Amino acid sequence: MISFETQVFDVDHILGPDGLVASGMRDYEHRPGQVAMSQAIMRSFETSRHLLAEAGTGTGKSFAYLTCAIFKAIENNCRVLVSTHTINLQEQLINKDLPFLAKVLPWEFNANIAKGRSNYICLRRFKFAKDAGATLFDGENSEMQLLAKWVKTTDDGSLSSIPFVPSPKTWEAVQSEHGNCKGRKCPSFRECFYMKARRSLETSNIIVANHALLFSDLVLKKQNGMGIIPDYAYIIVDEAHNIEQVAEQHIGINLSSSRIAYTLNGLFNSGKNTGLLKITGQSELCPLVDDCRKSSELFFQSAEDWIKQQGQSFSGRCPANFIEDTLSPALRALRIKLNSQAGKLDEEDDNRFELGRYVEILKDYEDAVSSFIKRPAEDDGFIYWLEYKAGRFARINLRSAPLEVGPHLQDFLYKPFPSIIATSATLSCGGEKGFDYLAGRIGLNDYDSIQLDSHFDYKNQVKVYIETALPEPNSFEFTKAAADKTLQYIKMTQGRAFVLFTSYRMLDEFADKLRGPLEDMGIQLLCQGSSIDRTTLLKEFVNDTQSVLFGTESFWQGVDVPGESLSNVIIVKLPFAVPSRPLIQGKIEQIRKKGGNPFNEFQLPSAIIKFKQGFGRLIRKKSDKGIVAILDSRIITKYYGRLFLKAIPECTVEQIRS
Repeated sequence: MISFETQVFDVDHILGPDGLVASGMRDYEHRPGQVAMSQAIMRSFETSRHLLAEAGTGTGKSFAYLTCAIFKAIENNCRVLVSTHTINLQEQLINKDLPFLAKVLPWEFNANIAKGRSNYICLRRFKFAKDAGATLFDGENSEMQLLAKWVKTTDDGSLSSIPFVPSPKTWEAVQSEHGNCKGRKCPSFRECFYMKARRSLETSNIIVANHALLFSDLVLKKQNGMGIIPDYAYIIVDEAHNIEQVAEQHIGINLSSSRIAYTLNGLFNSGKNTGLLKITGQSELCPLVDDCRKSSELFFQSAEDWIKQQGQSFSGRCPANFIEDTLSPALRALRIKLNSQAGKLDEEDDNRFELGRYVEILKDYEDAVSSFIKRPAEDDGFIYWLEYKAGRFARINLRSAPLEVGPHLQDFLYKPFPSIIATSATLSCGGEKGFDYLAGRIGLNDYDSIQLDSHFDYKNQVKVYIETALPEPNSFEFTKAAADKTLQYIKMTQGRAFVLFTSYRMLDEFADKLRGPLEDMGIQLLCQGSSIDRTTLLKEFVNDTQSVLFGTESFWQGVDVPGESLSNVIIVKLPFAVPSRPLIQGKIEQIRKKGGNPFNEFQLPSAIIKFKQGFGRLIRKKSDKGIVAILDSRIITKYYGRLFLKAIPECTVEQIRS
């Protein structure tokens, strides 16, 4: 291995036609865009500039940024964190790309994946839960027996390596937690899976994480200087078009009536006479749990009554103090009593740590409820709303999110780090100022940008059909006419199609109309939102090359199906966000208040980026071919339609006028 001191970053020597990557890759293809992206990233690192880099599918962007990250980490003896949104990309980086680069590059480096602490089993808590048995789990728990076998053989103790999917109740009883850890005093400290993973990260040059963990780490470091991940000097964010959404979820409130009931039942379930308090022998606190449960039921019943009073005008949004806060005082009273009882126990008593866990959870709930109800009357930059699911077991979620994540990201991301690299295949809306929309939404004011076309030959690989004569999507006639057209296009490819919707309602309507005809054709219909989870749904689609998948939100992006399994993408409607959703509504109102045009500044560019994501599902490698059918005539009849077509690669386009 050549010593690092003799090395310089020569991108052509690494990624060029006669470079190190080419010498180690059997099916190597030179990609000029990959070289250009690598040069732009290294320039940003060395000039301390933030960079937005859009690299079309097939550019080879992961090698472009990983080679720079590895060089910089070794040169500066530091860590570089690479953040992704999807597990698939994390696994590709850790299991495929980084091992390959370790073989061909002349620099020794360590790379590891960072997972949240709750992804690891805690051996001490596992023993506690196993010993508690039926008192904790409402009867015998067969999953604990399976976990006992797995614990003896697992190398990493992580949730993803378990050969079955444990129930949330089981996993929450055994997962590793910050506030429920004895540290070096734990008898299982040497064998602790989380600590082993943490020590691996300490010696890493490259750390791969997801966006949620990255934001959690950054916020904690900003608040108290102690994070989840060892310090890093540079950040590369792949799948960066998701930054705003993840930040909104991370910064806001999301607390449900069922979640509170679940937690209280974990302490004491009066119906089954089980729970932690029965194990710790503190049954005198059980009535206080029952009181808290009644307060919770009263609080959420008041919220449901208020929703019903609004009638058809209920939009989800609610003002401050719309009902009396009967819940946070009850949560506080229970928390204080639990904390007092835990303090009386021996410092090394497992019961003390388990009670302490509930003290922390109840404090989070108390703060969330209080903030939601008693928020400032004036605009605090957040929007608050209720999510309501009616029925016998009604469910209400308290939700809030910042209207602008930019100020938050500036505070804990852009200012502390001299160079943030944000990349994706879909960052720009097209045109000279194509990056302005995303940069504005994520608060990136001073940055460089580069836009690199895809390596694929879309003109010969894709044909786009546009149905110009169909009724507009909001008309009564659209569903039947568009469903008939959908069937025609599915016949063209004998299945092998994604049909992308913007709502479950329309997805269900199409499914009802087409299930019978597809069955007659021997084509399996797979629908998102059915009893099959998303991962299993995608596996079935890939394995059955004569199937059709009806998908909504999450299938527009982050899904990679190369080869003949996917030869057809049908876009039913242009993916404009539903303006009546509280968060979207709040953003629209805010733009209006500032004198802006919400459609041009927000609704249109966000729809264009999502449209690009949907289009991008089709071609994943150089040999792929297929069709894209657009059933929304507005792409031709409205002035803004051309902007959608300009944003995707140049293809053969046929307008269907009959």
